[in-house]
This record gives sequence, C-alpha cells and structure tokens, in this order.
Amino acid sequence: MRLAAVLFFALSPLAATAATPTTPSPAPDARLQGAYKFHQDGWTYVHLQGTPAQIGFQHGYLLAREIEDNVHVYAVEAVHLDKRPWQFFRQAAKNVLWPNLDLEYQQELKGIAAGLKAQGSKLDLWDVVALNGDQELTGYYLPMVDAKEGKPVPRAAVAPGKCSAFIATGSATRDGKIVIAHSNWSPYAEGERWTVAFDIVPQHGYRIFMDGSPGMITSEDDFGINSSGLMITETTLPMAKGFNVHGIAEFDRSRKAMQYASSIPQYAAIMRKGNNGGYANTWLIGDRKTGEIAYLELGLHHTPLTVKKDGFFVSTNFAQNPLVIRDDTPGFNPNDPQSSMNARHKRALQFMKQYYGKLDTTLAQAYLSDHLDVFENRINPGVRSLCGHEETSARGEPVWDAPPFNPGGSVTGKVTDSDLAARMTFIGRAGHPCGEDFLAAPFFKAHPQFDWEKPILHDMKAGPWTTLSAGERAPSPAPTAAAAHNAATPTATQAE
Repeated sequence: MRLAAVLFFALSPLAATAATPTTPSPAPDARLQGAYKFHQDGWTYVHLQGTPAQIGFQHGYLLAREIEDNVHVYAVEAVHLDKRPWQFFRQAAKNVLWPNLDLEYQQELKGIAAGLKAQGSKLDLWDVVALNGDQELTGYYLPMVDAKEGKPVPRAAVAPGKCSAFIATGSATRDGKIVIAHSNWSPYAEGERWTVAFDIVPQHGYRIFMDGSPGMITSEDDFGINSSGLMITETTLPMAKGFNVHGIAEFDRSRKAMQYASSIPQYAAIMRKGNNGGYANTWLIGDRKTGEIAYLELGLHHTPLTVKKDGFFVSTNFAQNPLVIRDDTPGFNPNDPQSSMNARHKRALQFMKQYYGKLDTTLAQAYLSDHLDVFENRINPGVRSLCGHEETSARGEPVWDAPPFNPGGSVTGKVTDSDLAARMTFIGRAGHPCGEDFLAAPFFKAHPQFDWEKPILHDMKAGPWTTLSAGERAPSPAPTAAAAHNAATPTATQAE
C-alpha cells in the first residue's frame, strides 16, 4: 500500500521555500487552522473545520489543483455532450442557482473561490457554483431551456439511471442492525476524480463524513454519515423531468440535510422544502439510533416516503411509485427487461432473497461487485450488472441514450453498518467495486470515436477495500528495509 501524507502547509508555496536568516517564513494563513489532507489507497482524505467561510477556504486551498482539473472535465464535457460552452453553465449558476442558496453555503462557496485565488488559480465563484450544480443544470435545467428555445435536446441532457444501492435492517441483516451500500455510476472521466473522503466539522450542525468530488460541498453521488446517527445514500430517478427555477438547488438541500437532520422525517423535510426538481433521486436513509430505514422518492411533483424497521430497500434507478412514474419519470418503462435499471432491480431483489438474514458489510461489497446479467442469464460485466462496465457493451443503453462502448459505469463502492457509523467510519473502494481496472490507452485504440476525451480520461485503477474514518490521520509509511535493519542493529551509543 502506497501512502503519501500532505498537510495543508505542504501545499503552500511559502512552505516550499526554505527560510533564510534575513527573510523569515510567514506564518500559515489562520483560516487553514486544523485542516489537512492525505492520500490512501486511491482516496484523497480531506479534513475541514470551522465557519462556512473557513471550511470553504480550506477546501479551495487544499484541493486547488484538483478543483482546476475537475472543472476542466466538466467544461470539456459541456461542449461535446451538452452542446453548450462552459460559460452557459456559469451564467446559470449565477442567475438561477445562486439567488436561492442558503447564506451559509454561499459563504462556503465564496470561501472555496478565495482558497483557489490564494493558490493562484484563475477560477472564480461562478466556476465553483457551476461545478456544484452541474448534475441539475445539465440533466434538468438544460432540457427545459433547449425546449423553450426550440433546440434539439442533446443526448447527454437526459437524467440517467446510474447507481446501485441497498439498505437493510432487522431480520434482513446478520446482527439485526442497519447495513447500507452504494456504488457511484458516472462517466469515468468524472468518476476517476470522485474519490475524496470529506471529514467536515462545521461550526453549526453535525459532523459529516462522506465521499465526494473536488470543489463540491455535498457528496453528490451521494454517500455519507453524520454524527447524529444518520446513514445516507441515493440513486438517480431515471428519466426524471421538470425543473423549478425558483427552487433551492439540490446540492444545497442535500448538504443541509446531511448537516442538520437527526431523524428520517427531518431529512425528508429538508430535501422537500424548496425542491427545484434538479437531480431527482431515490434516497435511502437509515437511523442507527432507532434501526429504522427509509425510501424517499424525491420527484418534483411527488415525494413519497416509506419507513420501516424490518426488511430492506434496493435502489437501482428503478422508479416504483405509480404517481412518480406517471408525473416525474414519464420516460421510464418499468417493464423493459433489457434496460439497465430493470435488470439490475431484478438482480438486486434476487441477491436480497438469497442472502436475507445474513447481510453484512462483506456481502454488501459482494453486492456492489456483482456481474450477473439477468437478461442474458450469465456473468457479463456490462451495463446491466450491479457493478457497471458500460465500455464493454456494444448495445449501449438506449433508454438514457448512452452510445455503444461508452466509457462509464461504477467508479467507487462504499459500505457501512450501524456499528461502523457509530464510529463515523465506512469501507470504500476507489475504482470498480469488483477490483477490475479501466485502462485508457487500449480503450482509445479500440474506440477512437471517444478520442475527444483524451485530455480528461485516464486509467482508473481499483484500489483495495479500505476503512476510512472521521478524524483519521495519515498512516505512517511502512519502514524501509534499511530502516528496519538500523532499528534492529544497536549503534555504538546503544551498545554502551
């Protein structure tokens, strides 16, 4: 295991210059107090704390280069996939999203921009807000604008169905407590960077431990734990339509819910209030204090919530409520056996039935790694397996207009249970949950139609399943052979 620790002052250009007797080194910026980051097994671990402005500044400063790289990905995708320049999304961030954001998160976003500026970045506030709002601007706001302007909606501007998850409790699990699992599906260019473990201690609200992407203030895929006992994840509602320009951005509400909710009803209330319809998701919520689990289908028009203390919920982008299907996901056909969402839903139910009463974090990892294609009835890592490998599919996914051999699929896996969540801990794998690698060079050679992604798409190598915890510090590197020899061999002074 290769580990590299990087404290915040190691990133400072001032810290990189040795002090001279005549030029004392300036003290680190006080806003960075307590913040740090390190790398472990493919994850970038980031600890942030303080006021919203401090948390934002620490985020922007520590991850400045990573945020620049991340914005570049979405800017390239904007032109090729959404048929709009990045400036379109900057303007939408400023004029549509920003006026309705909570003041606390406006301050945090301004802090990120300030941290970037302190590191010499040319990115500004509207780049940061557009990055946070990309999911809802591209798949929900853009189709509405294109329709009003009489423009054809680009194939990418469709709310897809790309994630696999479950939550279980009571008689469904090995110990009767909650188990929750999630794999993030995304374009590999986005997903190879969606490997940050954020440990956030805010001035107000609960501590948060979540996965995420550089520059984003919420998990956005979403998987997280808070110190009140909630365990949270989601998968996208397939082909959801509708956007309210007067509503509150989804990234604001999801961060607020994770930070301030201490019960399932509170979480649902925060997500429902000001719902703009953007990034419509099915939320799986667990409360380790009560053992309850919940299933919240958050469409724009309907938001049914189901809560229980025994059993499970699976989520594979499969809309279930008839009203949600009719009014919020009108393009979704729950009876198409070839579609990714329906095949994965069927497989998820099979898995739950097979392992009912035995579910734990080990089986949760197996669920996320599963390659059974129930439509073809064979092991076939592809678009219909719980662990997604879209680049292997000659069919693509017509339902969400993904072309054949599209470079996307499962990019991380995360699992936790009640006992781990009590310690603010989850087990995560960066890369495909199954452990397979995606290698860019042979992919581009075989599929030159995707050469436009060469500037942003690289190898995505899977790390090991790794235990990550809030408050964690960089592990000490293993001693070298020489160091071990010196430690075992007494020096002259030791011999005396």
